[in-house]
Amino acid sequence: MMRKYSVIVLIAFSTMTFCSHGKARAGERDTTESGVDQTGIASYYGPKQNGRRTADGSIFRQQEMTAAHPWLPFGTRVRVTLLETGRSVIVTITDRLPSHRRVVDLSLAAARELGIIRQGVAMVTLSPAS
Repeated sequence: MMRKYSVIVLIAFSTMTFCSHGKARAGERDTTESGVDQTGIASYYGPKQNGRRTADGSIFRQQEMTAAHPWLPFGTRVRVTLLETGRSVIVTITDRLPSHRRVVDLSLAAARELGIIRQGVAMVTLSPAS
Protein backbone atom coordinates (compact mmCIF):
# COMPACT_ATOMS: atom_id res chain seq x y z
CA MET A 1 0.00 0.00 0.00
CA MET A 2 2.78 2.45 0.90
CA ARG A 3 4.63 1.69 -2.34
CA LYS A 4 1.47 2.37 -4.37
CA TYR A 5 1.03 5.71 -2.54
CA SER A 6 4.67 6.66 -3.26
CA VAL A 7 4.18 6.02 -6.98
CA ILE A 8 1.05 8.20 -6.99
CA VAL A 9 2.92 11.02 -5.23
CA LEU A 10 5.81 10.76 -7.73
CA ILE A 11 3.40 10.95 -10.66
CA ALA A 12 1.62 13.94 -9.17
CA PHE A 13 4.88 15.83 -8.62
CA SER A 14 6.12 14.96 -12.10
CA THR A 15 3.12 16.59 -13.75
CA MET A 16 3.07 19.78 -11.68
CA THR A 17 4.28 23.03 -13.17
CA PHE A 18 5.94 25.77 -11.19
CA CYS A 19 6.31 28.41 -13.85
CA SER A 20 4.77 31.84 -13.31
CA HIS A 21 5.41 33.41 -16.71
CA GLY A 22 2.99 31.37 -18.81
CA LYS A 23 5.34 28.98 -20.61
CA ALA A 24 4.88 26.03 -18.29
CA ARG A 25 7.43 23.26 -18.10
CA ALA A 26 7.18 20.51 -15.50
CA GLY A 27 9.19 21.34 -12.42
CA GLU A 28 10.23 24.78 -13.68
CA ARG A 29 10.50 27.81 -11.46
CA ASP A 30 11.77 31.24 -12.27
CA THR A 31 15.46 31.63 -11.69
CA THR A 32 16.61 34.43 -9.45
CA GLU A 33 19.95 36.07 -8.84
CA SER A 34 20.69 33.38 -6.26
CA GLY A 35 20.09 30.57 -8.78
CA VAL A 36 17.60 27.78 -9.26
CA ASP A 37 15.05 26.38 -6.82
CA GLN A 38 13.14 23.32 -8.06
CA THR A 39 11.59 20.14 -6.70
CA GLY A 40 10.81 17.17 -8.90
CA ILE A 41 11.87 13.77 -10.14
CA ALA A 42 15.50 12.85 -10.77
CA SER A 43 16.75 9.85 -12.68
CA TYR A 44 20.16 8.89 -14.00
CA TYR A 45 21.86 8.15 -17.31
CA GLY A 46 22.19 4.55 -18.40
CA PRO A 47 25.62 3.09 -19.28
CA LYS A 48 24.91 3.39 -23.03
CA GLN A 49 25.47 7.16 -22.78
CA ASN A 50 29.02 6.82 -21.43
CA GLY A 51 31.51 8.19 -23.93
CA ARG A 52 28.91 10.02 -26.03
CA ARG A 53 28.95 13.75 -26.68
CA THR A 54 26.67 15.90 -24.49
CA ALA A 55 24.74 18.98 -25.59
CA ASP A 56 27.54 21.29 -24.41
CA GLY A 57 30.05 19.44 -26.62
CA SER A 58 31.89 17.57 -23.87
CA ILE A 59 32.17 13.78 -23.62
CA PHE A 60 29.86 12.22 -21.01
CA ARG A 61 31.77 10.25 -18.41
CA GLN A 62 29.55 8.39 -15.96
CA GLN A 63 32.07 8.70 -13.12
CA GLU A 64 32.01 12.52 -13.16
CA MET A 65 29.53 14.61 -11.18
CA THR A 66 27.45 15.94 -14.07
CA ALA A 67 23.77 16.20 -14.99
CA ALA A 68 21.25 17.09 -17.67
CA HIS A 69 18.60 19.77 -17.11
CA PRO A 70 15.88 21.16 -19.41
CA TRP A 71 16.95 24.82 -19.36
CA LEU A 72 19.73 25.74 -16.90
CA PRO A 73 22.82 27.17 -18.64
CA PHE A 74 25.69 24.75 -19.31
CA GLY A 75 28.35 24.94 -16.61
CA THR A 76 25.85 25.80 -13.86
CA ARG A 77 26.72 24.06 -10.60
CA VAL A 78 23.65 22.81 -8.74
CA ARG A 79 23.12 21.13 -5.38
CA VAL A 80 20.82 18.11 -5.76
CA THR A 81 19.26 17.03 -2.45
CA LEU A 82 17.38 13.76 -2.03
CA LEU A 83 14.15 14.63 -0.19
CA GLU A 84 13.87 11.24 1.48
CA THR A 85 17.25 11.36 3.24
CA GLY A 86 18.60 14.90 2.96
CA ARG A 87 21.75 13.56 1.27
CA SER A 88 23.10 15.93 -1.40
CA VAL A 89 25.65 16.22 -4.19
CA ILE A 90 26.86 19.07 -6.36
CA VAL A 91 26.75 18.50 -10.12
CA THR A 92 27.60 20.55 -13.21
CA ILE A 93 24.99 20.88 -15.97
CA THR A 94 26.47 19.57 -19.24
CA ASP A 95 23.46 18.21 -21.12
CA ARG A 96 19.77 18.72 -21.91
CA LEU A 97 16.84 16.51 -20.97
CA PRO A 98 14.80 15.07 -23.83
CA SER A 99 11.67 15.21 -21.65
CA HIS A 100 10.29 17.75 -19.21
CA ARG A 101 8.84 15.09 -16.90
CA ARG A 102 12.02 15.11 -14.80
CA VAL A 103 13.94 18.05 -13.39
CA VAL A 104 17.35 16.39 -13.70
CA ASP A 105 19.16 13.33 -15.06
CA LEU A 106 22.26 12.54 -13.02
CA SER A 107 25.49 10.81 -13.92
CA LEU A 108 25.99 7.35 -12.45
CA ALA A 109 28.49 8.77 -9.92
CA ALA A 110 26.01 11.39 -8.67
CA ALA A 111 23.15 8.87 -8.50
CA ARG A 112 25.35 6.43 -6.60
CA GLU A 113 26.37 9.15 -4.12
CA LEU A 114 22.70 9.96 -3.50
CA GLY A 115 21.81 6.27 -3.21
CA ILE A 116 19.16 6.15 -5.95
CA ILE A 117 20.65 3.46 -8.21
CA ARG A 118 18.36 0.70 -6.99
CA GLN A 119 15.10 2.65 -7.26
CA GLY A 120 16.08 4.47 -10.47
CA VAL A 121 14.14 7.67 -9.74
CA ALA A 122 13.67 9.84 -6.69
CA MET A 123 12.22 13.15 -5.55
CA VAL A 124 14.92 15.81 -5.25
CA THR A 125 15.33 19.52 -4.73
CA LEU A 126 17.70 21.54 -6.90
CA SER A 127 19.27 24.61 -5.33
CA PRO A 128 22.26 26.86 -5.98
CA ALA A 129 25.59 25.21 -5.18
CA SER A 130 27.30 27.14 -2.42
